[in-house]
Amino acid sequence: MNTQPRTTLGVVPGAAAATAVPGTGSAGGGYAVHATDLVKTYHPKGRGKAVPGGVRALDGLGISVEPGIVFGLLGPNGAGKSTTVKILTTLASADSGSAVVAGFDVAREPGRVRRAIGVVAQRSGADPVATGRDNLLLQGRLYGMRGVELTRRVDELLTRFDLVDAAKRQVKTYSGGMLRRLDVAIGLVHRPQVLFLDEPTTGLDPEARTAMWEEVERLAGSEGLTILLTTHYLEEADKLAARLAIVDRGRIVAEGTPDALKGELRGDAVVVELAAAAQDHLPVVGAIGAVPGVRDITVDGRRVAARADDGAAAVPAVLAALERIGLPVAAVTVSRPSLDDVYLRYAGRSFSSAEAGHSSVLEGASR
Repeated sequence: MNTQPRTTLGVVPGAAAATAVPGTGSAGGGYAVHATDLVKTYHPKGRGKAVPGGVRALDGLGISVEPGIVFGLLGPNGAGKSTTVKILTTLASADSGSAVVAGFDVAREPGRVRRAIGVVAQRSGADPVATGRDNLLLQGRLYGMRGVELTRRVDELLTRFDLVDAAKRQVKTYSGGMLRRLDVAIGLVHRPQVLFLDEPTTGLDPEARTAMWEEVERLAGSEGLTILLTTHYLEEADKLAARLAIVDRGRIVAEGTPDALKGELRGDAVVVELAAAAQDHLPVVGAIGAVPGVRDITVDGRRVAARADDGAAAVPAVLAALERIGLPVAAVTVSRPSLDDVYLRYAGRSFSSAEAGHSSVLEGASR
């Protein structure tokens, strides 16, 4: 039986100092997080048999995160985001490649990495039968905090996350939003240099999600933390990340600020929903491509997307072109560039179709 106390990391940090140990600065090139060519393959079993060749969760992934910013890893479920976080937080090892977090090598100095980071995993690490206060106290003690220092820090976090009234209640009585706030507070007890938020708003209702967004923005502004956020919510990445990397099939396919990535896509996005999926993509691309000012055409099932210098002006000609080749249209929209458009450009498929096409077997293997 495993008798180790629970933490947000799932491991005991050891005889840690009361505060996070700063990185040496000799590794990582001055970045808070620096990973190069990470490769990870899982070998799940289907019906008792290993999947031939395994499942490549990470395929040469690399990121560099500057200190003091919110850096987003955006991608559909199964893209490799959570596997990346597990490697960076020492919960999994890469098959190859290297990673440095807070100045420490995750493979050679895992204990120092753990003392320098906080982690909010997809699943809560809080003890459901303990109170909120006791969860925070336990986490602090595991990191070497004692006495007045720990009590003050716990009181500060309970106040900050609006949990004072619930501090003496068992965690199993908390709402989803309260539990996520407690999870973040637990990850911050020891004042980490880098905070990992792995899908922090999954399962929350819109009100709780908005509240969490506001808290992340406050943390980035007042604490001076480096925050690495993984998400499959386009709006969340757009709102919170100062810089983001788009992950698809275990690789980074685009990186930059949200505005810069969207700014690379000149003109408007024109999206046509066909009444039925096109059997042959080439006639669709050819017909729409003949419309002046229209480019970057992609066909994904019933969804046809393109870019146009003037979307509103191009719509009548696009509809006429589709009518000529016998494809009735169910709906059409024109919008400014979005992160979904960025994903479509670099991954060759829409974000929604990538989510829908991800099988449960692959999802379980790549996380």
